[in-house]
Amino acid sequence: MSPETANNNDYPLQELTSRIIGLGIEIHKTLGAGFLEIVYKDAFEYEFTVNQILFAREEELKISYKTTILKHTFYADFIVFDNVILEIKAKEGGIAEEDYAQTINYLKCSGCKIGLILNFAKLKLEIKRVIY
Repeated sequence: MSPETANNNDYPLQELTSRIIGLGIEIHKTLGAGFLEIVYKDAFEYEFTVNQILFAREEELKISYKTTILKHTFYADFIVFDNVILEIKAKEGGIAEEDYAQTINYLKCSGCKIGLILNFAKLKLEIKRVIY
């Protein structure tokens, strides 16, 4: 399956991703735009904990190459429900191609099938679903 951006209502884990997005909207409403990424990550950690949502923050992802594991690793902002990669951004220019590529790489390494990229830098929360 080739990676794609989900723009319709036909994607995996819809209920779970909608719940995560709902929390992102709540965080954006409460904090607004303009903070560094780390502030929004802290807010997500709070919301996940209060809402009893299974998550791992800064989860290390190992890269398999042929018969070995490479020395360098990736760190996903969050893995939620053991199935969804959540990447937090605070970029004035919006979600860029490299953010999309980064999320695809995280999906490849993690075995997760769907990723969310949320950008908090704008007046309206920018959301991109990525399916792998």
